[in-house]
Amino acid sequence: MRAAVVNAFDAPPQYGEYPSPVARGEHEMVVDVLAAGLHQLVRGRANGTHYSSTGTFPLVPGVDGVVRDQEGTLRYAVLDDGPLGMFAEQTVIDVRRSVPLPSDVDAVRIAAAMNPAMSSWLALRRRITFEKGQSVLILGATGSSGRMAVQIAKRFGAARVVAAGRNASRLAALHELGADETVTFEQADRAADVDVVIDYVWGEPSAVAMTALIKARRDRGAPLHWIQIGSIAGQTSPVHSAVLRAARLQICGSGIGSVPPRDILEELPEIAEAVHAGEIDVQARPVPLAQVAEAWSVQTDDRIVFVP
Repeated sequence: MRAAVVNAFDAPPQYGEYPSPVARGEHEMVVDVLAAGLHQLVRGRANGTHYSSTGTFPLVPGVDGVVRDQEGTLRYAVLDDGPLGMFAEQTVIDVRRSVPLPSDVDAVRIAAAMNPAMSSWLALRRRITFEKGQSVLILGATGSSGRMAVQIAKRFGAARVVAAGRNASRLAALHELGADETVTFEQADRAADVDVVIDYVWGEPSAVAMTALIKARRDRGAPLHWIQIGSIAGQTSPVHSAVLRAARLQICGSGIGSVPPRDILEELPEIAEAVHAGEIDVQARPVPLAQVAEAWSVQTDDRIVFVP
């Protein structure tokens, strides 16, 4: 079969031949891949920068996507760690890690949205006890995951959502998606009294924002949940020890490992339903899998989705 194949951390995948998959486990099945998203997680595993990267080559990347099983049922499936991912004409799924989809679903839309939507959805549902009426600051709100986080926080009943980013025009557009206020990272003190921070940035910008926010907080005894999800600005952050002592700050991460697989699977049907119903705005661009090498490093506002 044809697939995108990675042979080294420092080289993009190449479109070529790869052995056809074989189902071996009791719950495994060979499926046809219809659409698979190019996410930050996918790139990170392929280039070795993500903590879940195995370094096993050759590797077919792709962690999730929309597939058609042998009975013609459409499914959204999440793959476990392994050398055969979703960027192929066929792959092997564990049916227990998949959810059936309506026959009229937009496969590209689902493949584009599920992974980025899952990040904030799981953070608010599974990593903390989020209550309606609380307020949320989203650091890195102009990216695909951040845009969805604005909408998901509102969906879960947030009374106030503050979106933080660098691009002024992209920030302005977030008001239409539910953001009550937009700020730059340097203006984080304007969101000092939020209850939750969803952080897709980390690095130096998050440390600066955290310090400014803590200093401006009116009630430092009020709980502040800081959920670390992404690290586009750096894998490490120079957080000053004083901010950990000066307020009731609780930092936790949300991602592979910190959220049990069972918890993830329980949330998938509702996320898929929300995306299918158009309740979450999705920016997606389908690209033929044969063009994977050219599209691998393209910078775009749309989520690239490969279609075989």
